[in-house]
Amino acid sequence: MSIDFVFRMVGMVIFMLLGGYWGFWFAKGNAVEQLVTYTLGIGTVGALFGLIATPYFTTAPMRMLRRLLVRVSAENLLAGLTGLVAGLIVAALLSFPLAQLPEPIGNILPFVAVLLFGYFGVALFVMRQTDLLNVLSGTFGQGGGGSANGSPTGAAGWASARTILLDTSVVIDGRVSDVAKTGFLPGTMLIPRFVLNELQYIADSADALRRQRGRRGMEVLADLQKVSAVTVRISDIDVEGVREVDDKLVILARQLKCPILTNDYNLNRVAELQGVTILNINELANAVKSVVLPGEVMEIAVIQEGKESSQGVGYMDDGTMVVVENGNRLIGQTRAVMVTKVLQTAAGRMIFARPED
Repeated sequence: MSIDFVFRMVGMVIFMLLGGYWGFWFAKGNAVEQLVTYTLGIGTVGALFGLIATPYFTTAPMRMLRRLLVRVSAENLLAGLTGLVAGLIVAALLSFPLAQLPEPIGNILPFVAVLLFGYFGVALFVMRQTDLLNVLSGTFGQGGGGSANGSPTGAAGWASARTILLDTSVVIDGRVSDVAKTGFLPGTMLIPRFVLNELQYIADSADALRRQRGRRGMEVLADLQKVSAVTVRISDIDVEGVREVDDKLVILARQLKCPILTNDYNLNRVAELQGVTILNINELANAVKSVVLPGEVMEIAVIQEGKESSQGVGYMDDGTMVVVENGNRLIGQTRAVMVTKVLQTAAGRMIFARPED
């Protein structure tokens, strides 16, 4: 039995009684037949009205309020409630002197003060929530340590004030777990429910490859929850009126004022156009690769032929591809090669070399 049905029945009974009472009062003093007709007729109309309209002023507003609260982040909600309490306290302190003013001002101003200070308290605390959280984390952070300007100096203070949204692609990729273990991603990894649902949908796919990728993403999340350097939080926060996961992530990142961790090229570009900070795993991987300059000599194991018949291909320890000129005769050997050119592409860095001898 749904809650809507219960409220419809209750509303039908209440409005039927009200309609019957109104019909009885309207026909009072007339003949008995008219009295019964008006009572039953208006009571029936009241019952139909209650049956149809009751959810629109009972359960429908509650659902709307629930959807609104789901969209609000925990930080905004906490800041708003704190600001409301602070505003009401100030209004209560001012109510006594304001009430001493001559009527009708003394009766109106306390009520106006409650509305104004309640609103300004919520607005002020929500707008400055980041600064307030930083002050609180610096005051009550672990060890009580802080810098000269009052900001937290420990990793725990920085981590508690940092939230990072995770995209489905970066979870499936798996490298985020290894990066988090190094401590270079402190903070809270926020995974919205719609990202988790998309990951589950991929894991339940009929395609074996997609199913395998989805299950690997689930394993990565389980591994992330064991990393002590980060906190993984799965939130039911959602964005109403938007269906695409990427669009929801961008809107959510703008609302929460936090970056998105991804390796999706399209999401990267769309988010940057809308002013959202992106942490790209691929860009990080390219940035930490070994830097080589033309003229340097290195040892490379040539393992396969290149696109050209005379080329050989090998790989550095970090996965950077090295194309060796006239290296097709060196396949299966480890030889010293001299770097001749370094080419940076969207896919990564490519190095061209030739045998030193």
